[in-house]
Amino acid sequence: MKALLLTNEYPPHVYGGAGVHVDYLSRELARLMEIDIRCFGEQSLHEGDLTVQGFGLSQEGFGCSKALWPVFASVQRDAAMAAAGTDADLVHVHTWYTHLGGIFVKLNYSLPLVLTVHSLEPLRPWKREQLGGGYDFSVWVEKTAIEMADAVIAVSESTKADVLRLFDIDPSRVHVIHNGIDLAEYREIEDQAVLERHGIDPARPYILFVGRITRQKGIIHLVRALRHLDPGFQVVLCAGAPDTPEIAEEMKTAVAEAQAARPGVVWIEQMLSRSEIIPLYSMAEVFVCPSIYEPFGIINLEAMACGTPVVASAVGGIPEVVVHGKTGLLVPVEQMTEAPFEPVHAEKFSFDVASAVNKLMGDEVLRRKMGAAARKRVEVEFSWEAIARKTADLYSSVCESRKS
Repeated sequence: MKALLLTNEYPPHVYGGAGVHVDYLSRELARLMEIDIRCFGEQSLHEGDLTVQGFGLSQEGFGCSKALWPVFASVQRDAAMAAAGTDADLVHVHTWYTHLGGIFVKLNYSLPLVLTVHSLEPLRPWKREQLGGGYDFSVWVEKTAIEMADAVIAVSESTKADVLRLFDIDPSRVHVIHNGIDLAEYREIEDQAVLERHGIDPARPYILFVGRITRQKGIIHLVRALRHLDPGFQVVLCAGAPDTPEIAEEMKTAVAEAQAARPGVVWIEQMLSRSEIIPLYSMAEVFVCPSIYEPFGIINLEAMACGTPVVASAVGGIPEVVVHGKTGLLVPVEQMTEAPFEPVHAEKFSFDVASAVNKLMGDEVLRRKMGAAARKRVEVEFSWEAIARKTADLYSSVCESRKS
């Protein structure tokens, strides 16, 4: 069997969980079959049964607003990826950026279409801040691709429920296959030089946030929670790649105010390499994930694999990863308003996040117990080898169904 994977993100251009997913999944799948990856960029790789080809972009003639550039750039690249031809048995697409490419391949080459749902556009209304009218396009192309896909992979049971609620699709075509983690790479590694390089005091404990600066990740709520945190520990915010200049400025102002009010707030404004982020996870006392929308939350797996307990919002697929009271603490989030895309009681949410953090930071024995349980849970439930085999079995089933 040979599978064609279409993705926006692929190393070295990875900024979110979908890119991490495709990176690790494709490597494991290549142990089982031929994998042809086409992605946005200039990548070029051929190793065994794994081939990677990047597709560039020409913005010459773009007269639209900058907000629409990602939309028309994806259309251009999707068409080029499909026009390159294929001898694959199926096409598997990731994120709305490549959905149109999957549609092109399915219709023009009569191949089965498999689609992994990493997030859903109707549940991310704040994307209009970033894309303007392009958000209407992303919603349309996602709906079209999901409803015509031969199989849809949801990364959590919660995401599957959302797919069935929002789209006209036969439930038999929706399958849950969780995200995974590389257990050999993501493990407890201490490196104090990493802390010192980024202005973190190795002698003082710290809590950690890792993620993009976006409404979805809820980092603003964590920054607002800082005034409720007990003294004596540092707060490390590893946060970059803002969605819009407006949220970047909002973040800058909020962090400056927090730093003025509380010592030990460290903001690392770039997305770090794995060689640095793994020690940061490992040496943190608590990892904090205050997302207001999260279909799965692979960052929680990364922290747990490094033996770090998690405080996370109880949304989406997070409760399928973080076990409340065993591997961390979950904080309820009430239904969001449509604007400005915050929890109904945002102040209460921030206070509750702070309270959960304070509880763990005040109990070293509990932290150590939860950290050990977190690592054990990841080892048992979330290896990429098992997830790749489930994906390969689904590929076989889809191809057989098309033949019959």
